[in-house]
Amino acid sequence: MLASVFAHLPPSIRGILESLPVNLRSGLEEIRVRQDRPLEIVFDRRCAFVTREGLTDADASRAYRPSREECKSLLELLTRHSFYSFEEELKRGFITIPGGHRVGLAGRVVLEGGSVKHIRDVSSFNIRIARELPGAGKPVLPHLLDREADTVHHTLLISPPQLGKTTLIRDLARMISSGEAAFPAAGGEGGPGGAGASPGGGSRTGTSCGPGLTGGTGGTGISSTGAGPEAGSRETVPRPAAQHSPRRSAGWKVGIVDERSEIAASERGVPRFDLGPRTDVLDGCPKAEGMMMMIRSMSPEVLIVDEIGRQEDAEAIREALHAGIRIIATAHGRDLGDVLRRPALRELLESGVFGRYVILGRSAAGGRRVQVLDRDGRQLAVFGAYRAPAEEKPSGWETLFSTGGRG
Repeated sequence: MLASVFAHLPPSIRGILESLPVNLRSGLEEIRVRQDRPLEIVFDRRCAFVTREGLTDADASRAYRPSREECKSLLELLTRHSFYSFEEELKRGFITIPGGHRVGLAGRVVLEGGSVKHIRDVSSFNIRIARELPGAGKPVLPHLLDREADTVHHTLLISPPQLGKTTLIRDLARMISSGEAAFPAAGGEGGPGGAGASPGGGSRTGTSCGPGLTGGTGGTGISSTGAGPEAGSRETVPRPAAQHSPRRSAGWKVGIVDERSEIAASERGVPRFDLGPRTDVLDGCPKAEGMMMMIRSMSPEVLIVDEIGRQEDAEAIREALHAGIRIIATAHGRDLGDVLRRPALRELLESGVFGRYVILGRSAAGGRRVQVLDRDGRQLAVFGAYRAPAEEKPSGWETLFSTGGRG
C-alpha cells in the first residue's frame, strides 16, 4: 500500500522515508511535507520529525526541510503533471491518489467571484495513508443487524478525523456484500453463532436474491421530539419454518457513493479495495446527486456514504429511505451531541431515522474505542483495540461490553 504513496514523492523525500525502520513504516498514518519546515510523520498515534538519515527525532531543528523545488515536484507528481486537470480537487483542498490515499493541501487561495477557485503556491501537504483492514468491522456488524427485518439498521458512524471511520465502513461494506452478516435460520436464536447459524457464519434465510425488508421496531427517538420506526421500509416476507428453510451466504446488494475516492480507491472506475462481490461504486460523484443516481441505476439494498453534513445530503438520505433502502453513513464529531449541533443532521437524528449509532473515539489510555448505541442512545456494546505482545500496531478488538448482538 505504501508503494502507491512513495511513487508520488520526489526521490529525495522518498529515499528518506524508505530509510525508516520497517515496523515504523508499516504503521504510518500521515506524512506531512511543509516547504522549508521540518518533515513530519504520524504513526501509531504518535508524531515525530524525520532527519535526512531517515531517523525520527523530537527536535525539529534536526529534521529534514523540504525545499520549494521539492514541494513543486511533489505537486506535479500528485497532479500527474497536469495541474489544471485537477482544478476541481484543488478547489476542495485535497487530491485523492491511487490507493485511496487523500492528500490535503494548503497554500495561497485564488478567489473568483468571492468563491475559492483553486489553491496555488501549495506549501503544505498532508498525505493520509489509507489501509484495508479485513475484520475491522467484525465485532461491530452483529449489533447493526435488524434481525426482525432480515437486514441492517440505518446506521450513522460518528468520529473525529483520523480514527478509522472510512476503514470501518469499507470493511462493513465487504462483510455485508459477501454475506458475512450472520443471521440464524428462521426459528433459531438471535445472537451470532446461535442455533441455526452456519458454522462459518454469514448465512441468511430465504431463497430470493434480496431479503424481505421492513422497518425496524418503533422507538421513542433520540430526543423528546419523538421518533417512529425506521423509514424506508417494505413489507416483511413470511418465512417458512426453520427445518424447511434453506440457508444461503449471498449478501445484500451494496451501493457506495465515493465522492473522495477513499472508500474504494477506484482506478478508472474499478475498486481496488475488496468491497465484497455484490458492491457497486459511484466514484468521484457528489454524495447527494450520487445517492439518487445509484438508486435509479443499481437498485442497492444498502447504500453507504462517507462524511455527510450538508442539507442536500440529508434530503438525499430521506429520498433513499422512502425507496426502501438501508443507509450506512459517517459524520465528523466526537459524540451524538456534536452531531446534534449541526442543523441538517439534527433533523435526521430527531426524526428517528437511525436505528444504530457507532461512535469512534480514544480510550483514557490513548487507544481506539468503539461504542455502539441504539436509536435512543442506549449502549449496546463497547470495543477497545488491543496489541499483540510482539506487534507494534493494533491487532484486534477486545469486547469491553456487549449485549450479544441483540438490540
